Amino acid sequence: MSLPISGRFIIIIILKINPTLNLNTMKTIKLFITGLLFFAVSSAQAQVSVNVNIGTPQPVVIASPKVVIASPPEWGPVGYDNAEYYYLPDIQAYYDIRLSQYIYFGNGKWIRSRHLPSHCRNYDLYRGYKVVLTDYHGHTPYAHYKTHKVKYHKGYKGKPQKCRGEYRSHYENDHHDNHNNNGHHDKHEGKGNHGNGKGGKH
Repeated sequence: MSLPISGRFIIIIILKINPTLNLNTMKTIKLFITGLLFFAVSSAQAQVSVNVNIGTPQPVVIASPKVVIASPPEWGPVGYDNAEYYYLPDIQAYYDIRLSQYIYFGNGKWIRSRHLPSHCRNYDLYRGYKVVLTDYHGHTPYAHYKTHKVKYHKGYKGKPQKCRGEYRSHYENDHHDNHNNNGHHDKHEGKGNHGNGKGGKH
C-alpha cells in the first residue's frame, strides 16, 4: 500500500522523535495514518456533495392557468372574428369580446361586468351600432374614450352592419345572450365593413 506524501512526512517526524521503533510498530502507524487520511478525504467529499445539493434548489413547475377565449356575440357584426373590442356609441360603453364583459363608467371609475348597468338594460344591442376597434389589442380601451366619444358620438352610424345571429327582441336583459328567439332577422345587409367605424390607430 502506497502512503500519501503527507503520511510519509508524518512517519519521518515520528522516526526522528523515536528512532528505536520496530518494524511491526511502523506498519501499525502506517495503517493508522492511511485510514485517518482516507476518512478525512471521504468526509470532505461528502461535505462538498451535501453543500452542492443544498445550494441547488429544485425547479418548481407551475401550470399555466387555462384562459377561455369567448367567441363574438350573436349581436356582433359579421366579418370581425379577430376583433377584441366594440365601442357602443349610444351608451358610451365598450364590450370585451374575449372575456364577454361590458366596460362602462360608473361611480367615478371604469367597471367591467357581464351585465350592462341598470340604465342601459333596455338597450337593443342588435339594432345599436357597434364600432369595431380593429386596431386596439390592449386591456384598457377606455384610455381612448375622449377620442371615441367625440369621433363616435351618440347616434353615430357607419356603414350598414349585419349581426352574426338572428335578431331576438326579447333576449334576457341581464345577459343579452339571445334567449327567446322571435324568428326575425336583422335587416342590415352590410358585409361587416364599417368604413369609419374603426377605432383608429392607438
